[in-house]
Amino acid sequence: MRLAFMGTPEFAVPSLAELIASGHEIVAVYSQPPKPRGRGQKLTPSPVQAFAETMGLPVFTPASMKSPEAIETFRSLEVDAACVVAYGQILKAEVLDAPRLGCFNLHGSLLPRWRGAAPIQRAIMAGDRQTGVQIMRMSEGLDEGPILLSEVLDIREDDTAASLGERMSHIGAALWPRALAAIDRGGVEGTEQVGEPTYAKKITPAEARIDWSRPAVAVDAHIRGLSPFPGAWFEVPGEDGPVRIKVLMSRIASEGSGAPGQVLDGSLRIACGEGAVQLLRVQRAGKAAQSAEEMLRGFPLQAGTELG
Repeated sequence: MRLAFMGTPEFAVPSLAELIASGHEIVAVYSQPPKPRGRGQKLTPSPVQAFAETMGLPVFTPASMKSPEAIETFRSLEVDAACVVAYGQILKAEVLDAPRLGCFNLHGSLLPRWRGAAPIQRAIMAGDRQTGVQIMRMSEGLDEGPILLSEVLDIREDDTAASLGERMSHIGAALWPRALAAIDRGGVEGTEQVGEPTYAKKITPAEARIDWSRPAVAVDAHIRGLSPFPGAWFEVPGEDGPVRIKVLMSRIASEGSGAPGQVLDGSLRIACGEGAVQLLRVQRAGKAAQSAEEMLRGFPLQAGTELG
């Protein structure tokens, strides 16, 4: 098939690789424009753009797919279908209707649960035990189209957004060849979504702060769901003011009680509103990520310290 691919983050790269390996003709790759990164604020292409360029594929990075110029360029490609994976832009009807067979999206949840921008993070943060990857026919509504193919995954007790997303990206990528073959022969209509939708709104910096008054189960899920980005965080008193520390991994402690946010011992076991969590991997502001044990050697937090 003659395809356009639209995606931006690392999550989308396995899907593009799978489509190339399956022998489809990728006539265009669309991605979000390069963004300034690092201390030098150098413009850096997205993971999808970088991969596509190494494969010699033409890449388009319009600031908006709503502009008449971007829509006309897309129409002129005359593709059979567009495969979309975490592209990051809303597509108007003129774009959705341009491919001969339509536009199709790989989404990281079991729809209609967790429609929207952050389904992987929200599923872990909510304590869900299962999630999935689904290919759907795109419509103008937010993740509202009929489902063509699904794969269900268990969410493990030690999953972070990174580990779960990595697993989902490869399982989802493997769905594309089957889905496109069925679409091409007209053998799949899709199943309408059933149930009450929930929405995976974008993660805001404010909600990343850890609320120690919540039960340990919820605090642990909050930490893992936001790891590695943006990273759940707390503050401790420092010589020159509060020091912010991100928590990248935790687990529920077998025992422990105290005032919420109180350090219970020398291993960073922290009391919550109910139970306690053990912090395993942390990152001080301006420092590299390290184990809790390593951080405590250079930045001790005594039992009884109150975390903010």
